[in-house]
Amino acid sequence: MTEHNAFHKVVVIGGGYAGTVAANHLRMRDDIDITLVNSRPTFVERIRLHQFVAGNYDASVDYGTLLGDGIELVVDNATRIDTASRTVKLASGRALDYDYVIYAVGSTGAVPSSVPGAAEFAYSIAEFEVAQRLRDRLAELPANAVVTVVGGGLTGIETAAELAEQGRKVTLVAGRTLAPTLSAPGRRSVATWLSENDVTVLEGTAVAEVRQNAVVLTDGAVRQSALTIWTAGFGVPGLAAASGLPVDELGRLLTDETLASVDDDRIVAAGDAGSPSGRPLRMSCQAAIPLGVQAADTVLSRIAGTAPAVLDQGFKGVLISLGRHAGIKQLVSADDTPLDTYFDGQEGAQMKEEQCRKTVMGIGMEARNPGTVVWYKPGPRLEQMAAAR
Repeated sequence: MTEHNAFHKVVVIGGGYAGTVAANHLRMRDDIDITLVNSRPTFVERIRLHQFVAGNYDASVDYGTLLGDGIELVVDNATRIDTASRTVKLASGRALDYDYVIYAVGSTGAVPSSVPGAAEFAYSIAEFEVAQRLRDRLAELPANAVVTVVGGGLTGIETAAELAEQGRKVTLVAGRTLAPTLSAPGRRSVATWLSENDVTVLEGTAVAEVRQNAVVLTDGAVRQSALTIWTAGFGVPGLAAASGLPVDELGRLLTDETLASVDDDRIVAAGDAGSPSGRPLRMSCQAAIPLGVQAADTVLSRIAGTAPAVLDQGFKGVLISLGRHAGIKQLVSADDTPLDTYFDGQEGAQMKEEQCRKTVMGIGMEARNPGTVVWYKPGPRLEQMAAAR
């Protein structure tokens, strides 16, 4: 990087999809000192953790291939953002000075304390370390042991399908509706694959209690379960709230439509942990990548003394893997409403795999040539906001 008398110090907290692409995008200027704080020394392909648990994918990538030159990686945990002193406090005791913070801490699995036994006996799949323990536990079980997956959303479906394809006996407790974000035809396609691959799907019921070797449903039925995997719902780390910053009911940082905190415009959110105008986008890699770019652009605009752009982002589709040989791509309108059009079977699997590969490849391209990969796609966000008023 070119030597300057004064660098702008930007600390990016979180090295997932949003944080990594944001750090790379900041390199469009050569007078920014960029520090990326992450709890682990490798990037985790979170959208592949169900494959990792099943034992057919590593899901970790060396940051050396994904971070641009000049970005300092600090393997540590941020414990507080001190807005008065403009420092980020770390668990190690170190403090990082900043001019701007990009808050990209992502989301976590949410195993509810309100369900007896869930915190004690159920495994999440949302984070690498927990997924590693789940993978190890799964390897200890006999092949005919019943595995219960709780949650009929995308993560639950992918996890159940991955294990079923390996011959595991899987029960999927889907809650009210299986795959509620899909269209009716898309849901039928998923249900057909699960049925044909011997996954027992329980709709219209939920888990009321988790025991060491069983689950109790809301109707009182007790079903054997040698291993219970909880995928119903996500939470966010509590860093923003612990730092005294305004958050929404889930703990996401409240921001304006430029992704800047409503309390301090030097703190800019990206990805799952931000809540623009209290109307957050669906937690997803599809949202995290362009949000990371926009968060970086907001910082770049403020450094340049120009007005940051407001959020105007839309969705394109939902991709689900059903094991290694099938999948589904559900097309959606820009406001994330499912359309009747979908692709399934081998074609759907190829689309999902291609998107997973392109996502990591694109982050690497942004590392080598910041600004060359265009992630941002305009959507109906502004129109939706106007209509809500």
